[in-house]
Amino acid sequence: MRAVIMAGGKGTRLHALTNNIIPKPMAPICGKPILEWQIECLRKNGITEICIVIGHLGEKIRHAFGDGSALGVRLEYFVEEKPLGTAGALGYLSGFIKDEPFMLVYGDCIFDIDIKRMAAFHNEHNAHATLFAHPNSHPFDSDLLIISEDGRVSGILPKNAERSGWYDNMVNAGLYIVSGDICGKIVAGQAVDFEKDYLAEIIPQGIVFGYKSSEYVKDVGTPERIGSVAADIENGVVSARNLSKLQKCVFLDRDGTINPDSGLIHKADDFELFPFAAEAIKKLNSSGFLVIVVTNQSVVARGLCNAAMVDEIHNKMKTLLGTEGAYVDGLYYCPHHPDKGYEGENPAYKIPCECRKPGIGMIQRAVAEFNISCEMSWIIGDTTTDIQTGKNAGMKTALVRTGAGGEDGKYDAAADVVSGDLWEAVGRVLND
Repeated sequence: MRAVIMAGGKGTRLHALTNNIIPKPMAPICGKPILEWQIECLRKNGITEICIVIGHLGEKIRHAFGDGSALGVRLEYFVEEKPLGTAGALGYLSGFIKDEPFMLVYGDCIFDIDIKRMAAFHNEHNAHATLFAHPNSHPFDSDLLIISEDGRVSGILPKNAERSGWYDNMVNAGLYIVSGDICGKIVAGQAVDFEKDYLAEIIPQGIVFGYKSSEYVKDVGTPERIGSVAADIENGVVSARNLSKLQKCVFLDRDGTINPDSGLIHKADDFELFPFAAEAIKKLNSSGFLVIVVTNQSVVARGLCNAAMVDEIHNKMKTLLGTEGAYVDGLYYCPHHPDKGYEGENPAYKIPCECRKPGIGMIQRAVAEFNISCEMSWIIGDTTTDIQTGKNAGMKTALVRTGAGGEDGKYDAAADVVSGDLWEAVGRVLND
């Protein structure tokens, strides 16, 4: 695979750092320009043929990197004589791209990802364009992707558009794998916005997919964000999130742990967070642990609601967390219930399964998708079922006294840690 880096913007938000002397992608972070961090990640993933699209002060980039041999890559350059947006230059690059899938990178982000995983997803879905999607701490001012169960992107909610209702915190990160035939679909010399002009046109065709990942990708378009990313690099957070490395995770139960358990919640109106939940999860977000919710939701099997209604409940949870700067990296729920004979039940879900806790089916899915080490991970919940689940999976366990408070009596399972609530439990986990 080859890569194209869009590095022609003026970067007015970074003027305090660049002083209009260097282009935005040359702004230094921990002693290296943004572009150098990007090139290093591409090279680590075996991508050594890179074209950098340059414009404003672009000669500074060419002077700094030359042919790329010092960084172990081969660099080519395309000079925009006039601004062509985030995709217009692609109309000139068919000779470089050679009608093959390529990585499209914006020159104002820091990332450390396992590109092979993303490429495998792209190929498996026969996608025309694959968008790197992840949750973040500020979804309310980010472009959000609407992604179906099979991974197709059905829409983009722009950050400046008014939103109603609840939404999934799944942000367009600005990293793409794109089919090489895009070059023939863009008129050379015409300014094109990749998202607004190109993706918006092809999304209805069902050929755009969202690759969900917990890996590190952050826009560094402001001095404040550069400072934040610099701290993450120095603390090892950036490299540790690469899914080629084993991850540590805190798995969270939902009802009674994150929110009050009001009994078989089957409407979004009935869901509310505990007042301490967002701050507790936010603390985990900055700790190096992944945060993944695993929850039994027999309301589907009982016929109280359908899967779409459960998704709405979870979107409300993600929206409420996002407004307070917190997010979950993943969420799995079991819709099954083994006992039959209830009025209004849905027979299709009245089955024994491996995913219903204390079974570890949901844990196993997360382990495979996020490369998680159970030995390095925890589960926090309010029932002995949660604790038994953790023991079955080989994790450490923490019981909270909210919700059932461990008084359900279903299993003779003692937790490694007992705390008053999620906030206290997170503190105990992080101090372990």
